[in-house]
Amino acid sequence: MDFPSPDPLRYPIGKFHPPDSITREIQDAWISELEGLPARLSALVLPLDGHILETPYRPGGWTVRQVVHHLADSHHNSYMRFKWALTEDVPLIKVYDEKAWAALPDATQGPISLSLFHLEAVHSRLVYLLRELDAGQLLRRFRHPESGETTLLENIGRYAWHGNHHYAHIDNLLLSRGWKS
Repeated sequence: MDFPSPDPLRYPIGKFHPPDSITREIQDAWISELEGLPARLSALVLPLDGHILETPYRPGGWTVRQVVHHLADSHHNSYMRFKWALTEDVPLIKVYDEKAWAALPDATQGPISLSLFHLEAVHSRLVYLLRELDAGQLLRRFRHPESGETTLLENIGRYAWHGNHHYAHIDNLLLSRGWKS
């Protein structure tokens, strides 16, 4: 569930707030969003030229290029968290410094096609996995050192939100600059 954001440039669709009860319909909608993200994102960013790819989505924010690479990095890490939670008992997951990763040469200069292909592969595997899990498996948990325990079911929603959140960053930039109608 999303709530209006006090900072629409930073949180254009609001912050993620999981619903009190996650129904099968909500779960299926989240999985469908994960499934569709790679194609939606590719359609949005592949036509962009280098100038636009180097434009930050907000003052002090990442460039479009960095956002695309961040999505691939973040969703790859999320996929690993799902696997750890399914094969270990409430594992403590490793966090990574996403700002430092976004400053590395592959994120600041690398072709976005590399991360778009990676995101497509990771999401294909993740969606396949998620559709095969039973209700008990979806309630398995992992522990994040900063935010505590979360279920896999909630994490599906968090990453559906995360993809839409960064898609909106790019889309809003394109609309605000007149680069998309």
